[in-house]
Amino acid sequence: MKIFKLPDLGEGLQEAEIVQWHVKTGDTITVDQPMVSVETAKAIVDIPAPYDGTIERLYGNPGDIAHIGAPLVAFEGESADAGAGTVVGQVEVGQKVARTAPMGAAPAPTAAGIKAIPAVRALARKLDVDLAMVTPTGTDGMITGGDVQRAARILSDAGPIELLRGVRRAMAQNMMLANAEVASATIMDDADIHGWAGGEKVMLRLIRAIVAGCKAEPSLNAWYDSRRIGRWVVKKIDLGIAVDAADGLLVPVLRNVGERGAEDLGTGLANLIRDARARRVPPEELRGHTITLSNFGTIAGRYASPVVVPPTVAIVGAGRIRDAVVVAAGAPAVHRVLPLSLTFDHRAVSGGEAGRFLGAMMADLEQPQ
Repeated sequence: MKIFKLPDLGEGLQEAEIVQWHVKTGDTITVDQPMVSVETAKAIVDIPAPYDGTIERLYGNPGDIAHIGAPLVAFEGESADAGAGTVVGQVEVGQKVARTAPMGAAPAPTAAGIKAIPAVRALARKLDVDLAMVTPTGTDGMITGGDVQRAARILSDAGPIELLRGVRRAMAQNMMLANAEVASATIMDDADIHGWAGGEKVMLRLIRAIVAGCKAEPSLNAWYDSRRIGRWVVKKIDLGIAVDAADGLLVPVLRNVGERGAEDLGTGLANLIRDARARRVPPEELRGHTITLSNFGTIAGRYASPVVVPPTVAIVGAGRIRDAVVVAAGAPAVHRVLPLSLTFDHRAVSGGEAGRFLGAMMADLEQPQ
């Protein structure tokens, strides 16, 4: 047999989910014929045949997770040499995009510090219970057999586990990476937008304000390298827009927002959100952003601690606009205010820098137009 292994899909991706086989055992296929569609953390791509041949075996079923370098398809015939089965880096992966997802991340770190005696760990394995999910009741945080059995009953009542796929799987990995790595801090304030004329487009005003913040404090438009303990302050502002989609959170990128006019930004933003919700955003437009905006106030909420995803160092959250009592000209008055939350990576950004960034945003938002 000649073994074809799952090729390197780029961007540091280590795994892919088999979505659909386009061939079956016994089929005779030609080079570049699509064999299988796989979904990574970024997109669904078609993997073509590396050469002509007859398929002897398929490894994996739809829904299975395949790892880079693992056997994918076996062809009839003998390998020319011991390394013939390794095709990593030798095959062009199809670029047809069916659906796209946010930036991928490294696998989540494993839980540590769980206290349980060997017999309890064996019981957990028997009942298929992850000890990291169990609330301990024993002395000094020790998990008891009763704790494991209680968790098993709860899981049994809940039914079979729903494995996260595609966008939600990538989202979970991103959040775990951020939680494990970023030293996050959040500051919050309200922008008084009482002076706005009717019909102001909130997202465009927020984007303009972020540009003003980046001009005042460029260090928030940056990438951080945790290995070398350094940062790159980026001149061009490529804004990641958090989009709430049916499959989970997507963060497509609105490019070069600091150099574009309001009409161009409005058209680009509308197209970006539409394509994100329809899963039509090309993979290259789901990566490479330098700062992020989450306008969660369109749903609910006043303030938040949005999550900074490496390598970026800052994310702006905008809450729901509301009427509030403020002091105006020395007297109480009711004004419209827009709540703002700024989470930043304290490894790369100081509190003063974050404060000046937020202050510049507020000053821009409080302008009448």
